[in-house]
Amino acid sequence: MNAVFPNGGAEDNPHFLSGSEAAESGPGNIDKIRDILFGSNMRDYEQRFARLEEALKKESSDLRDTTRRNLEALEGFVHKELAALEGRLNMERDERSEGHSSLIKKMGELESQESQAKREIRNDLLQQSKELTDAIRNKGEELIALLERRAQELQHAKTDRAALAGLFNEVALRLTDQFKVAAD
Repeated sequence: MNAVFPNGGAEDNPHFLSGSEAAESGPGNIDKIRDILFGSNMRDYEQRFARLEEALKKESSDLRDTTRRNLEALEGFVHKELAALEGRLNMERDERSEGHSSLIKKMGELESQESQAKREIRNDLLQQSKELTDAIRNKGEELIALLERRAQELQHAKTDRAALAGLFNEVALRLTDQFKVAAD
């Protein structure tokens, strides 16, 4: 039996295939129907995923670059400060070593101060390193949360599998003339 078409019979529809024509076109016809029904949605999802992936890559790269620059600047500052401190200490040591024994005591104090300053700088470096590590970890967690939110948004927006299966089943029945619509 022929299915009821809104604009006339099956013979009037240019896309209607007879049973033998439908069997010959087989999976290719279903692929065409799938592309017609869902092609733009799938391309849209693919584009959204590509944009999301690019944004995450860019944010990750920017974060990595910023962290690297900050660490390099911090390392340069520490090296410069240590070199300046060492230069001052060496200069003062040279000036004082020509003096008498009380100056030797002062050198010991300066060396102690240098050691203390180095310890403080190391502690500051360690603290800043921990803070940067925490910032990187937090940013990573934010990126993961963002990705999960975006994935959930896409999950909610995609076509329901059961509805899609029902639609394909109805298309298959119509193609094989097994689907009957009651006349009004």
